[in-house]
Amino acid sequence: MNEIIQHLKKHRSYRKYQDKEVSLESLHSIMEAAQSAPSWINGQHVTAILVRDKDRKRHLAELCGNQKHVENAPVFLIFCADFYRAKLASEMEGKEFKAIDDVDTLLIGATDVGLAIQNAITAAESLGLGTVPIGGIRRNSLEVIDFLQLPSYVIPIAGLCLGYPDGDPGLKPRLPLQGVLHEEKYDRNQQEMLEKYNQTYSEYLKNRGETPVGWTNRIANFYDKSYYPSNAKMIKQQGFLAKDMQDNN
Repeated sequence: MNEIIQHLKKHRSYRKYQDKEVSLESLHSIMEAAQSAPSWINGQHVTAILVRDKDRKRHLAELCGNQKHVENAPVFLIFCADFYRAKLASEMEGKEFKAIDDVDTLLIGATDVGLAIQNAITAAESLGLGTVPIGGIRRNSLEVIDFLQLPSYVIPIAGLCLGYPDGDPGLKPRLPLQGVLHEEKYDRNQQEMLEKYNQTYSEYLKNRGETPVGWTNRIANFYDKSYYPSNAKMIKQQGFLAKDMQDNN
């Protein structure tokens, strides 16, 4: 196994950070790595907002559901799906901006952000930094858009706490490979595998001094309700109509 794969398999999420500044040089290197991720049609549909001001991080922490690690991390990056530049390109070239109405545009934006943020995480780890992605940036997305002054055609997808780690949270056990790699067609018979994984996950929690529950218990409880119901309004406000374009042909 080569060094890159070993490095990737050691990934963990850090929520505690040292009181140590992250240099602008390091941040630029991390974002240059993020920019190097694949992008649909080379559209480069990603923008990250860098927040280091303590008061602004504190407010964003509140908007993310009072996640203290957002406030305490030296750096908080908000990765956005960005089609504002595509809109400007259309205006500059005298073309209509029709594709923004297509629901697939949302998939493109989310995919490009996912690729970019993974590059950023790997680059940060190579510099001795720790990270944790923050989906809670979508909890109060309308307020986040206003706070960051995001223009139309730009939506926040995920935040990223970044700093020098304070302690090691340990590795979480992953699903067996058979659960995520299916050959030739999707294998729906996963209950037995999940029952075994529940035991592994419960033992992991027990060893950490936490309540030992199975993975399916945790996931089922999470998906028992809707978390961010305002996002449908946010998406439309920002100009993503998410139409079925076949209906318009």
